[in-house]
Amino acid sequence: MATTIRSAVANDVPQILEFIRGLAKYEREPDAVMATEADLLRDGFGPNPYYWCLMAEHDGQPAGFAFYFFSYSTWLGRPGLYLEDLFVYPEFRGLGIGKALLKRVAAIAVEKDCPRLGWDVLDWNTPAIDFYRAMGAEFLDTWRNVRVTGDALKRLAGAEEPAQ
Repeated sequence: MATTIRSAVANDVPQILEFIRGLAKYEREPDAVMATEADLLRDGFGPNPYYWCLMAEHDGQPAGFAFYFFSYSTWLGRPGLYLEDLFVYPEFRGLGIGKALLKRVAAIAVEKDCPRLGWDVLDWNTPAIDFYRAMGAEFLDTWRNVRVTGDALKRLAGAEEPAQ
């Protein structure tokens, strides 16, 4: 049984979306995915991609993916790599596929001279926490994730004034 890791191509977009939906289901948010194939095609495979993706196949079957993009550290004066999603179908877990994907993402970070690779993990996801800890990940418990979305984002941007 062989596992291969390769860069995604435009024809992989339907499978990428299936992986995203599989991850959302695993993370207990099955109805949260708003992305479409058109979105993923536009944003990942045009002249200025916003993201990159690795595909894992096991014996020729889609098994998992790693979805990432670059950030920038002002303190380090270097780009960083942010792992948005890492997912392996349940039937392929335990075969080293997640580790192979994470190692390839880390290798890309090193190749691109990124001094850091970061990602988030849900606090209840003990299998992932244990996996990441075993890979040498440091947990930054003093930092809080912050997000502004929807109408709050529009208000912050000044596009929509709050009602008086």
